[in-house]
Amino acid sequence: MKDLKIVFMGTPDFAVTILKTLVENKQDIVGVITAPDKPAGRGRKLNESAVKQYAKSVGLHILQPTNLKDEAFLEELKALNANLQIVVAFRMLPKVVWQMPEFGTFNLHASLLPNYRGAAPINWAIINGETKTGVSTFFIDEKIDTGAMILQEELAIDPEENVGSLHDKLMHLGSTLVLKTVKLIENGNVTTIPQQETADIKTAYKLNKDNCKIDWTAPINAIHNKIRGLSPYPAAWCTLINGEDTLDIKIYSAKKEITDHKDTIGSIISTKKELKVAVNKGYIIIDDIKLPGKRTMDVKSLLNGYQFKSDAKML
Repeated sequence: MKDLKIVFMGTPDFAVTILKTLVENKQDIVGVITAPDKPAGRGRKLNESAVKQYAKSVGLHILQPTNLKDEAFLEELKALNANLQIVVAFRMLPKVVWQMPEFGTFNLHASLLPNYRGAAPINWAIINGETKTGVSTFFIDEKIDTGAMILQEELAIDPEENVGSLHDKLMHLGSTLVLKTVKLIENGNVTTIPQQETADIKTAYKLNKDNCKIDWTAPINAIHNKIRGLSPYPAAWCTLINGEDTLDIKIYSAKKEITDHKDTIGSIISTKKELKVAVNKGYIIIDDIKLPGKRTMDVKSLLNGYQFKSDAKML
């Protein structure tokens, strides 16, 4: 049985749960590498990453390099004498870092690799209407999310699920998978399978304003999936034209109603209790919405104080 000394690398909440699981299972974490503190809010107060906050609370040694190739950082990393590195929701590592430990560096990725390599795997699985996803552990190599796979676990995606709830399920599933992977390495039982490269591999592109915009001419299921796959963050958006108002709004949850109609695509039908948008073969019924400068609210609250004109439409 190998005596593991682990360096953990990660930044957001997703990574905290995995680090916490390792700590609670008495793994020897000799160092934690996370993003530098960033100014946030009006006062530009320095914000610590979720991983740093947790690492501090349990007294772990923390490194926050701005440059992963910096000589001083590399010397400090080497001095920790780690023989395994674990990466969860961090950034791309230079070869000099991932090659350092004796037993390698493995990554937890929130998809069933080789599909959804990249920055936003949980979002894109829902946006593309997948019925299942999962988590994978693999040894890091030169490219992004392409290394030899160690373990993989599947999870069904609920038809109404949004990215927030799926994120949390995958986070807990990932914790278990990372611990299993560590045990395999510890016991010298780890085997790997190369990722199969095929022409139809789906990619988890970085999210931006363009690919978060709703196209109301798209099929009804694609619109519904986009809203689910971007909620609660960063949120699907579109432009509302209502009389003289032209507003960029965000939609956080919606239902679909499949039916034949003769309404113009993008036109809005509103009652005292309901707000729906005409799309191909039905309507998208909006549940939660955010207007610029306002808080997110349910549609009934919005309709209490906001009037939609008869020719209002979504673009």
